[in-house]
Amino acid sequence: MSKKADFVKSISALSNDELVSKIKEDEQRLKKLHFAHAIAPLENPQSIRMLRKDIARLKTQLKKVQLGA
Repeated sequence: MSKKADFVKSISALSNDELVSKIKEDEQRLKKLHFAHAIAPLENPQSIRMLRKDIARLKTQLKKVQLGA
């Protein structure tokens, strides 16, 4: 199974509060990555893109939970 599918499967079991806290945590991590990348190039700059996509997946799952779907 791919990393994306594993991630989606793992977040589908999270509650509303857990999703919100995970989103905040990942957004803080993204800010730190952007800052680190501005100072010195990251070894893997694709990690910024992957983290942004994970945050979007979390927000999508949060919206599904809030709508009750």
